Amino acid sequence: MNNNPTVLEIRLSSIEHNLNFFRSKLQNSTKILAVVKASGYGSDAVAVARFLEELKIDYFAVAYTDEGIALRNSGIKTPILVLHPQLENLGLIIQYNLEPNLYSKKIFLAFLELSKEYGILEYPIHLKFNTGLNRLGFKELDIPFLLHHLKDQPTLLLKSIFSHLAASEDRNERDYTLNQIDSFRSIAESFERTLGFKPMMHMSNTSGILNYPEAHFDMVRLGLGLYGFSNDPGFNSKLKNVLSLKSVISQIHEIDKNESVGYNKGFTAKKQMRTATIPLGHADGFFRSLGQGKVFVKIHGNKAPIIGNICMDMAMIDVSDIDCEEGDQVIIFDSQQEILELAFQADTISYEILTALGGRIRRVIH
Repeated sequence: MNNNPTVLEIRLSSIEHNLNFFRSKLQNSTKILAVVKASGYGSDAVAVARFLEELKIDYFAVAYTDEGIALRNSGIKTPILVLHPQLENLGLIIQYNLEPNLYSKKIFLAFLELSKEYGILEYPIHLKFNTGLNRLGFKELDIPFLLHHLKDQPTLLLKSIFSHLAASEDRNERDYTLNQIDSFRSIAESFERTLGFKPMMHMSNTSGILNYPEAHFDMVRLGLGLYGFSNDPGFNSKLKNVLSLKSVISQIHEIDKNESVGYNKGFTAKKQMRTATIPLGHADGFFRSLGQGKVFVKIHGNKAPIIGNICMDMAMIDVSDIDCEEGDQVIIFDSQQEILELAFQADTISYEILTALGGRIRRVIH
């Protein structure tokens, strides 16, 4: 049982608000695939998925097989796409009724053979095509190979064809994105002509939903947007923050002038002051690079700067001008802007701030 005083509060009502905002950008017939990989972007994948299933979400996506198994073991019945399955886990995918993304000839043939061994009929699969991200996926020249193996065979059912936009949030790369969309559309048409039916098409991530309605196709993949971010300040204001990180003061110290605080004497007091120690460190995803006064936390609405070097399990803050006691609440972040500021100071992006939040932090669902 996790009794950690540092908690990550997850507001399900904000997720519902954000989902409805993105639904308003889509045609009624366009399905939504909710991305809940990486513990639901650092939140709680099971809690989020259960809530979204109640809201009649169409699909879930996870990165790896074990993430999908965790959802199935929690009772999730909605279809689950595994975006990056590995050869050694293909049997588990079938066992837990997950749907694999087959992205290379090797994994495609392995799953085809396995499905024949199991005597399966029409097992749902998804094919990913690389249209410019150059990460995972078949290329257009692989279409004849895939059609040869898919046509008139009973074991596999091509549920969807998809690709991934490389720069959908970057207005300067609009031509590149439009070329990706055109290429993907051409690829999908080849399958429809030969197979005699139309698999679902999906290509848009959160930024794609907002910036490229021509790429909504049959389904969109909603990830970061569910959790309150859109990669665009204008749209962020229309979303609600989902996650708040809070801790407590473990101990308060009186520090004399010229005394140091923390490892490597990372801070030296220029005058007499009070410091507070909180149970949150870089092992919890509160990066060491955020120390040395770069960021503030809040106590009773007052800003308290981080001082010295953040430790593995603790961080120290300056509370000289704050009326506080041991046991008082400390807010690390409770708004989109504060999360973005952490990302800026750590020279990273909001994705990393959220997904780095460690498993020791207790999750509280509201």
